[in-house]
Amino acid sequence: MDEYGLSTYGERIADVYDAWYPFPAETDDAVEFLASLAGSGRALELAVGTGRIALPLSARGVEVRGIDASEAMVARMREKPGGASIPVAFGDFADVAVEGTYSLIYVVFNTLFALLTQEDQLRCVRNVSARLAEEGVFVLEAFVPDLTRFDRGQHTSTVEAGVDSVRLEASVHDPIEQRVDSQHIVIGEGGAKLYPVRIRYAWPSELDLMARIAGLRLRERWGGWKREPYTGDGKHVSVYERDPARR
Repeated sequence: MDEYGLSTYGERIADVYDAWYPFPAETDDAVEFLASLAGSGRALELAVGTGRIALPLSARGVEVRGIDASEAMVARMREKPGGASIPVAFGDFADVAVEGTYSLIYVVFNTLFALLTQEDQLRCVRNVSARLAEEGVFVLEAFVPDLTRFDRGQHTSTVEAGVDSVRLEASVHDPIEQRVDSQHIVIGEGGAKLYPVRIRYAWPSELDLMARIAGLRLRERWGGWKREPYTGDGKHVSVYERDPARR
């Protein structure tokens, strides 16, 4: 993946993203959760993508803006009802290169891990902190790393098997860098197509430390958007606020 860049994932996967990751019930729960935190203030989504969260959140009356590196993903959002009304800044979402402050800044579906170094992830959290309104919150959804899924640093699985095609996932794990390089491989009658994914995972405690360095503190952590208890595995939905001791 030597040529893997900021927009590679989105540009490659835009055509199939909504079909692969629809999550209708989970989307509804996420929108309800986020709307309750946004209140009457503005919201900013890091890596807005095809608008899975931004569009229904906007339909709830929340003023939403997005950042994304992939023009192909945002073009998909523009095709949907309400998609043309979401302002999007193109670029590296770690820069949080927008004007003003926000009551809610959020990043969902493990997307913070698309930043491939600890330094970039910390830079993102610091820039988020600079763009939060005084009583604003930063919401992060991410998986809790499960290293048992790798055997000798590798993982291969069948995601979907149909009559005319099969979708596979092949990954290699670097525990030193906390990196996973993956390919989603679709094989059909017309040949094979590759959808590369590269991430740098972080543990919840590591994310909490990044937040502290950026002047934030953990306010609450849940096991999902319905505010299920956090158990230390699966995923977490974490809400960060300004640390009064750092003001």
